[in-house]
Amino acid sequence: MKIAIIGDLHWGARNDNQEFLNYFQRFFDNIFFPELEKRNITNVLQVGDFVDRRKFISYVTLRHIREKIFSKRDIHWDIIVGNHDTPYRNTNEINSLSELFSEYDNIQFFADPTEIEYDSLPVLILPWMNASNHTSSLKMINETKAQVAFGHLEINGFEMYRGVSCDHGLAVSTFDKFDFVGSGHFHRKSRSGNINYLGTPYEITWSDYNEEKGFYIFDTETRDVEFIENPYHIFHKVWYDDEGKTAEEIIGKNLDHLSQSYVKVIVKNKNNPYWFDLFMNKVYQLAPIDVSVVDDHYHLDEMSEEDLASEAEDTLTILSKYIEELESNVDKKSLYILMNSLYNEALSLEHSDND
Repeated sequence: MKIAIIGDLHWGARNDNQEFLNYFQRFFDNIFFPELEKRNITNVLQVGDFVDRRKFISYVTLRHIREKIFSKRDIHWDIIVGNHDTPYRNTNEINSLSELFSEYDNIQFFADPTEIEYDSLPVLILPWMNASNHTSSLKMINETKAQVAFGHLEINGFEMYRGVSCDHGLAVSTFDKFDFVGSGHFHRKSRSGNINYLGTPYEITWSDYNEEKGFYIFDTETRDVEFIENPYHIFHKVWYDDEGKTAEEIIGKNLDHLSQSYVKVIVKNKNNPYWFDLFMNKVYQLAPIDVSVVDDHYHLDEMSEEDLASEAEDTLTILSKYIEELESNVDKKSLYILMNSLYNEALSLEHSDND
């Protein structure tokens, strides 16, 4: 038997931004559902954070989920409760899944640690661990005979974002007895030993730029895991450099992939302002969602391509660099984790003044 495993979905991300809703759905319509149909897969396991905002959801997003995702009644969903699915941090008792989708007979959700079976293969399900279920979760981990576990876990030592590792949570040794552990929660796809962070199936913030995204096919007989890549991107960086170039080389560059996306234009050399204006007009004609320009040619021309990219990095990267350069005895990693938490809370309030 083969089942589809998919990471954090965060429906309603970026304050229920319609552009992200469309971007998410493009992945489901063109990649996810067609792949399941081609392989005759009817079981999906989603590993937490099905929705984005802990305490509410817009009617538009809710209707979209009902009509575009759960209307496919031939697909059975097993959904693990994640921390974004619960309004309280100390219990999973109240969660978005039970409140919004309990009437669906093709959806099963897990708010407590549970052992289930896929084609006679026992699998331990571990929802978001908090004060109310921490003891029972550890008890089940110790007592289960299952060799496969999926959950929404916080494990010490794994990358939360590129270059930033979690320095708290469960010890890796907690899961030594398992052959395979698959988890949501951290958005970066990574693996160490038997533990696999699945990552998000698509980009949600600039932190996801240039990261591998997609979903997985899990074979319950062989326990093989196949990764299916998502080719769609909503964040793009494009370099402008007219040094030693002709107008045709600058204006003739194919930029079609920038349509309906967030774009950062990084200027390395701008010797001809008119050519640059023509280039930017071409960018805007593709109707990107947002465009920002990093224009600092006084020193960018001395940097490597990798360094150039960093000059147009996301907010989290800028914060990280600033904290790293602080001349202070403060615990920099703890400070970054705090700033990261505040940043993500701010994202959930984006555009709230216009609601």
